[in-house]
Amino acid sequence: MSGGVSGTDALARRLGTGDAVVIGLGSMIGAGVFAVFGPAARAAGTGLLIGLVIAAVIAYCNATASAQLAAVYPTSGGTYIYGRERLGHWWGFTAGWGFVVGKTASCAAMALTFAAYVVPGPGWAQRAVAMAGVAALTALNYRGVTKTALLTRVLVATSLTALAAVVIGIAVGGDAGPSNLGGWTAVGAGGAYGILQSAGLLFFAFAGYARIATMGEEVRDPQRTIPRAVPIALFIAMAVYLVVGVAALLAAGPGRLAASTAPLATAVQAAGSAGLTPVVRVGAALAALGALLALIAGVGRTTLAMARHHDLPGRLAAVHPRFRVPHHAEIALAVVVGVVVVTVDLRGVIGFSSFGVLIYYAIANAAAFGQPAEQRRWPRAYNLLGVIGCLILVVTLPWPSIVAGIVMFALGLAGRAVVSLRDRP
Repeated sequence: MSGGVSGTDALARRLGTGDAVVIGLGSMIGAGVFAVFGPAARAAGTGLLIGLVIAAVIAYCNATASAQLAAVYPTSGGTYIYGRERLGHWWGFTAGWGFVVGKTASCAAMALTFAAYVVPGPGWAQRAVAMAGVAALTALNYRGVTKTALLTRVLVATSLTALAAVVIGIAVGGDAGPSNLGGWTAVGAGGAYGILQSAGLLFFAFAGYARIATMGEEVRDPQRTIPRAVPIALFIAMAVYLVVGVAALLAAGPGRLAASTAPLATAVQAAGSAGLTPVVRVGAALAALGALLALIAGVGRTTLAMARHHDLPGRLAAVHPRFRVPHHAEIALAVVVGVVVVTVDLRGVIGFSSFGVLIYYAIANAAAFGQPAEQRRWPRAYNLLGVIGCLILVVTLPWPSIVAGIVMFALGLAGRAVVSLRDRP
């Protein structure tokens, strides 16, 4: 397998199944559960629950493809490596480019989400706190992946506790009930197109399980650990999102959720449990930190893999001699994210990120579809459904996200073409 790495350039295998599950959860249970229900409600009303199920089904197909491929190619890079190995170098580059650019934007979004909950004040203060968060978590990742897994475990536990308190508060607040749902009219408010658009937006919240696959070079016994950890993390996240989504709709209804930038805070206030607003604020901040921590690790590993294969500058392939992490890649990522945090308004980043990630997973499913029988753990039908589902969700995203995504891929592919022509003998 040409993607393999050995010797002093290899990362250390330190993560067990529990660590891998927690890192996946830390990536999924982040800004999505605290922010994504607003735009999803605008797209589909109460029909966002149908969109959530669609997103979960497609995410499961993608998860099985990623797990099946990662068991055979247990090295850093995820679908960038799988695409290269099974479909060709251009397909691998397309997947890797979509992941790195989309998830770099997501890193900035997570940092800004964290800052918005910690500092409700002026924008300059929020951006300063966001930059400080990026710097602190990059320094933590720099010290080694076991510390990343340990802190992610703490953050996930705290976030889940906060979410449980929110759901219980909505249940006992007294003002939540089916009357807030708006009846069958609200279910079909956005039509089939709106439901599919909400699924594409909600998919943003499920994409964290890829972090387990992209860190395949650091997982112990990857052939056994990765196929177990990916579905476990995904099913836990699916259950959390479904419970929280139903509770928020019962409390605030689709109209108020659609108008809110902090839908869970709106939900607890509407349910008569305004005293829980600080819990939502703390939970959102910690969840965003957990997602940012795992994102930095995952994007750094994909950058490492692309640099190893000369699709990104070779200096980014360096591995720290003591801590065994891709330190150049993570420092470069922190610099880029810091610039984005300071200069760009990322309120619309969910659709942009979803575009890149859905293309990434369409390629993963296509790569898994061609695996021979001895490498298969799930039916090929899952891969076919995954490809079709990803492409449908891509074309139903908000049009500005589609345009930005097309431009982003065009620039990346054009850049690679120029480099390829320059390097041709």
